[in-house]
Amino acid sequence: METYGWLSLIPPVLAIILAWWSREVLVSLFIGVFVGATIISDFNPLVGFMRTLDKYMIENLTDSWYISILLFLIILSGMVGIITRSGATNAVAEFVAKKAKTTRRAQLATWLMGILIFFDDYANSLIVGTTMRSITDKMKISREKLAYIVDCTAAPVTSMAIISTWVGHELGLIRAAFDSLGIEANAYSTFMQTIPYRFYSIFALAMVLFIALTGKDFGPMYDAERRARKEGKVLADGATPLASDELTNMEVNPESKMKWYDAFIPMVAVVVVTIIGLWYNGTSGWTEAMPLHEAFGNADASVVLLWSSFSGTLVAIILALFKGGLSLEESMEGWINGAKALAGACGILILAWALGLVTKELGTANFLVDLSKGTIPAFMVPTMIFVISGIIAFATGTSWGTSSIIMPLAVAMAYQLGSPMMATIGAVLTGAVLGDHCSPISDTTIMSSTASAADHIDHVKTQLPYAIVVGIVAILFGFLPAGFNVPSWTVFPLLLLGMIALYLIVNYFGKAVEEN
Repeated sequence: METYGWLSLIPPVLAIILAWWSREVLVSLFIGVFVGATIISDFNPLVGFMRTLDKYMIENLTDSWYISILLFLIILSGMVGIITRSGATNAVAEFVAKKAKTTRRAQLATWLMGILIFFDDYANSLIVGTTMRSITDKMKISREKLAYIVDCTAAPVTSMAIISTWVGHELGLIRAAFDSLGIEANAYSTFMQTIPYRFYSIFALAMVLFIALTGKDFGPMYDAERRARKEGKVLADGATPLASDELTNMEVNPESKMKWYDAFIPMVAVVVVTIIGLWYNGTSGWTEAMPLHEAFGNADASVVLLWSSFSGTLVAIILALFKGGLSLEESMEGWINGAKALAGACGILILAWALGLVTKELGTANFLVDLSKGTIPAFMVPTMIFVISGIIAFATGTSWGTSSIIMPLAVAMAYQLGSPMMATIGAVLTGAVLGDHCSPISDTTIMSSTASAADHIDHVKTQLPYAIVVGIVAILFGFLPAGFNVPSWTVFPLLLLGMIALYLIVNYFGKAVEEN
């Protein structure tokens, strides 16, 4: 592969800077892809423009995984449109409003839902964000706060869940890295042992919990919460939510007999079909029994998510017909309006994937890795790998792509230098999550903004200080001490100390918005 050196950094950095400055993510991503395609095309802008359209934007869509994810998003958003049109979402909001008398309880409920939907980060973001949005709006919780809770309980939970769509990817990386070095070790056992070393992911979940419990915020998030609570504006003036008015301002049937639990029945159907589908798809073609975690790892999650979203849509239509007082035509209108709400988000995802392909051909990740090579003390390997993984995920917008590039290097460095292997592997997998949380071109960050109907740049700006604080705590109370090959039992005191530090930071630097 041809190397482009420092030039390989221009497309992702340009896209990030433009998105931050202009707040136009679609245009910024397109410019980033175009510039990268032009560099690859020997600086011929005409060829670069053509390759932007016919190769980088289209090539990804010929991959069944990408097109399945897009269809899953559209179908699931359509399902939410039916639920909203039938009045079930309003019933949930009214029920929770009676029970959750405070913003604290509403945020805790959102956090808990994010923990419980552990099997896939895309499904997590869409289900939690779309279900809780009307509730948090009524409680005058900013869309930025909802997007933050959704984002920080999606990838952190899914990446550590012992059975999820991430398991196969992570096991494959670990096994391949071990095989290349001739290391005899069970990949799944290793995966389990790395979970306590996912310091950033664990601390990110704790940070959300502490903020919800204390009702305190700091930085741009405090300003957003103050605006929402005092002025009743869940979105900032001039904000552009990724979900359109078709979904957020949909007309509701006044004669609906839907109860609060009816809104969750289609969601439960999605969860049940996903779990059964992952097992069925993962064991397809096997004549002997297979452990559940291996079946989930072997499954094609994109196909299964299509099954589950379509099943949930059918359940939503049946409920709308029999309890929501809607006709079939009205139900389909709700579905279409819900699906239309994802048009902008799908465009952003397509361009984010295109930028990922461009950075891959430019060798952006490999260049960043090469820059970091040199003499590194053994105890610094987990910390350095964590930082490098975060930087690469931030620049490329993909946690899976980052871990795929870094894992072989990280395992080899730990093996050769005698660094703690579990801490190093954990640093790769959780550092990629940190980079995703900070990057405006990350697909999971885009998904969180979409599901929460938040302005994407506002979401990134308010979440960034929290992610950086958690990352620093993960280094100081996690990867630095773990780098000294401390006994495995000391990881849990380190986690406790890190959580205490986060709680003190929230209490000391955070401020509570006085509620009317």
